[in-house]
Amino acid sequence: MRSITRSLGLASGAMALTALTALAGTGAADAAPTGTQSLYAPSALVVSVTAGEDAAGGTVLRAVTLVCAPRPGGTHPDPAAACAELRTHGPSLDPLAAPRQDAACTREWNPVTVTADGVWQGRRLNWAYTFGNPCGLRSSNGVLFGI
Repeated sequence: MRSITRSLGLASGAMALTALTALAGTGAADAAPTGTQSLYAPSALVVSVTAGEDAAGGTVLRAVTLVCAPRPGGTHPDPAAACAELRTHGPSLDPLAAPRQDAACTREWNPVTVTADGVWQGRRLNWAYTFGNPCGLRSSNGVLFGI
């Protein structure tokens, strides 16, 4: 009886060693990392307002963060409404830059550029729009850029 138990112990030890050797030989380091997986696609943006014709060369006047999943948050003053606008318009934010019907602005050239940069529903988003002046920004549709 003793030799059967000992043989089974040696056999299972040899199988374990073989399995470990095979695992090491196949590149176990390529295995997926452990950790928590989210049920939501990432949706987090940095929204900024810059004085000037482009965001790269202008002076940043304001910048906020906006997180939409799993629930609205960030430093945006109205994250729930901004996330609702993003859900409605998706990655095409051009309708949010359109002026309201009752808008009345002068035609002075004092450009202001708004940007939304980050990830929307798991996809990269990099959007920018230049208004002719701050009044154009204030009279635009939506709350996303009302920072």
